[in-house]
Amino acid sequence: MIRRIAAEFLGSALLAALVIGSGIAAQRLSPTDTGLQLLENAFATALGLPVIILVFVAVSGAHVNPVVSLVDAALGGRRWRDVAAYVPAQVAGCIGGAVLANTMFGLPALALSATERMDPPRFLAEIIATAGLVLVVFVLARTGRGAVVPWAVGAYIGAAYFFTSSSSFANPAITIGRMFSDTFAGIAPASAPGFVLAQLIGGAVGVLAILWFAPAPTARGEAVDGS
Repeated sequence: MIRRIAAEFLGSALLAALVIGSGIAAQRLSPTDTGLQLLENAFATALGLPVIILVFVAVSGAHVNPVVSLVDAALGGRRWRDVAAYVPAQVAGCIGGAVLANTMFGLPALALSATERMDPPRFLAEIIATAGLVLVVFVLARTGRGAVVPWAVGAYIGAAYFFTSSSSFANPAITIGRMFSDTFAGIAPASAPGFVLAQLIGGAVGVLAILWFAPAPTARGEAVDGS
């Protein structure tokens, strides 16, 4: 258990450092082009996220996301006591990753973001982004294609940076971590609770979709209804 908690902490820290650090770099490399900044941030995340998952998947499942842990437990794949240990590690890891990213770029280690993001369209976008993420993860896993999950998650999140108005946080832990960096990837503390609520709703919507499309785990190539 200690090893698994450590994996969730370190994986989450690396995720936050990846997202926030690449956002800072993008802001400095392309200071006058917000679209290019977002592309650079999304590209780095889409490349780095699968690597983080591959490194830690055999240890803890590489959730690095409280919603993924909650959905896994709701579907019977993880004990609830594991989730109770994973979630604090994920949140602490993302805060630590924010501190690391800030420090690497010569910024104050902790600085609350001033970027307001919450409004009704973004609330809806976070529901969609999070539901889509858990659908990708668990439908692939439950239909015998778990080996492609890291790459599928990276591709989905990279695309969701652009097709959602919220730029697809889809993760309560990273939402909390991003509060502590007043940079391109930051989110104001006042906006974070709405994002987290939307993500939890998205996780619940995702569970319903998973149970519809993949009601039971199947071997690769079998239909989900067993036919």
